[in-house]
Amino acid sequence: MSEPRTTMAPPVHLTAEPPSAPEPDAGCDVYGALARERTRAAGIGDWSKVADINVEIGRHRSDGRRR
Repeated sequence: MSEPRTTMAPPVHLTAEPPSAPEPDAGCDVYGALARERTRAAGIGDWSKVADINVEIGRHRSDGRRR
């Protein structure tokens, strides 16, 4: 019996743009702190942390309740 030949699939090309970063509310201290932390993370190339902070900003509400 001969062994089957295998080949790699062609590369995947993603065309969709990543979602834009959420904008924090100007009057909320928590948003301000998260925005500063996100800027620092982006400055050192820690894109995983930037994404995590974007999620946290998107889930935060300045009235203290979660969405």
